[in-house]
Amino acid sequence: MVMPLLISVPHAGSQVPETFRSNCLLSDDDIRSDGDEGAEAIYSEIKDHVRCFETTDIARAVVDLNRKSDDFSKDGVIKTHTCWDVPIWSEPISDLQKTMLLERHYFPYHEKLKNHAKDTSLILGIDCHTMVAEGPPIGPDPQSLRPHINLGNLDHQSCPEHWAQFMYGCFVEEFGTKVTLNHPFKGGWITQYHHQLLPWIQLEISRAPFLPDREKGRKVLAALQRWVKKVDSG
Repeated sequence: MVMPLLISVPHAGSQVPETFRSNCLLSDDDIRSDGDEGAEAIYSEIKDHVRCFETTDIARAVVDLNRKSDDFSKDGVIKTHTCWDVPIWSEPISDLQKTMLLERHYFPYHEKLKNHAKDTSLILGIDCHTMVAEGPPIGPDPQSLRPHINLGNLDHQSCPEHWAQFMYGCFVEEFGTKVTLNHPFKGGWITQYHHQLLPWIQLEISRAPFLPDREKGRKVLAALQRWVKKVDSG
């Protein structure tokens, strides 16, 4: 069954553009730990089972696709520090460089999501992430132990409440009781911006090693298939 879903995986990449490498202070491990480790392995399990699937190679530490395009704060679209509070650049990124990064990586990704949303067969967009098991220094919940699964729909603003509750139940069936709704994450910029065109929900999976990544992905697939059947049946 091909599910009528649009999947976004914006933080699976680890690439730093060649022209920025000499200015980047981060090691490969730093780049991976700031991004969504495991996301590629997890969400590749559902790629062939959904109508639309978008991801990127660019590292989150270079361009964060889940931020507003004019957010140049410490943890903004083009960051100065990782979520672990590690400096990213030896010299500040110039305005011209910021514009180049946005035009090459940020705007094309969001344009693809908007174009997919024109497909009237789609019923939901899901912005897919992984999260560290314990909240990092820069985040909503520093040093707090996180659930295995966190669903966010902006406190029921980005998709119908009963859809979110259905999905919560489907993930509990697959992953057990360590599932939350709108805590610690309610949904980032992708969910906030794109739900104007299509209902959206954000999905966060813990990087804690409670299952291998591929098995996490298979359970996500099973939960989403169960959810689509529930919605179809009313």
